[in-house]
Amino acid sequence: MNDQKNKSFTLSKTPEGITASLLQHINSLDVDTMLGFYEEDAAIINALGEPQQGHAMIGKELEKYFSFKLPMQIKCRHLFCADNVASLVLDWSIVGTAPDGSYVHLVGTANDIARKGADGFWRYLIDNPFGTQVRL
Repeated sequence: MNDQKNKSFTLSKTPEGITASLLQHINSLDVDTMLGFYEEDAAIINALGEPQQGHAMIGKELEKYFSFKLPMQIKCRHLFCADNVASLVLDWSIVGTAPDGSYVHLVGTANDIARKGADGFWRYLIDNPFGTQVRL
């Protein structure tokens, strides 16, 4: 049984709390838990720069990150808000030894968009983990 199913994961009511909420959700290493952090119409951008829209496609992309079974570290570099939309620039890393014994060293700078819902909670609308990466 997954211990994450018994834990409460909170969403932020303030833009300043989005990063802490993201860390809590993503480090659950549970796709269903993490999907609660996304709007229904959200998109995640894969490493090739291709949007993956909707919870089913987002879940498949998240499984790649969660397969390492390693926590993510995140530092918020910039947070800008206009009304109910927030733009976040986040430096992140996944570093350590995966269950198969391989060394993992993933780092990136995300360019993400969150939106405040009618319920007052902030959720991701666009998750762009390699948002500052130049893609040709």
